[in-house]
Amino acid sequence: MKATPEMLLNDLETLGFLFESLCERDLKIYAESFGANLYHYQDYRNREVDAVIEMKDGRWCAFEIKLGANQIDIAAESLKKLSREIADDPQGKVPSVLCVICGMSVAAYKRKDGVYVIPITALRA
Repeated sequence: MKATPEMLLNDLETLGFLFESLCERDLKIYAESFGANLYHYQDYRNREVDAVIEMKDGRWCAFEIKLGANQIDIAAESLKKLSREIADDPQGKVPSVLCVICGMSVAAYKRKDGVYVIPITALRA
């Protein structure tokens, strides 16, 4: 890519895609360490989730990955909307955990609406 820090700071969309890939790589490593799988989710209704971890027993967790803390609320709403729509489907199985991974958050916490927010720095061994 020959991208410099200055180039990426001037192209936050590309930086966001690279950040998402980094998070997905880390999530995949952690998921596989306990026998789970990592997926991306998109369906015919155009619903999308950045990352899904599915456990062996069928439980699953949905992750939205955002570079900036200003995107946490939008990401959380997207996850909650998806969960509500799945819950309305008689055959739907709602995610066990809803989580936003953020590049600019300094602490992991659970929001009042039940969505977890985790900084990228928490994804380390």
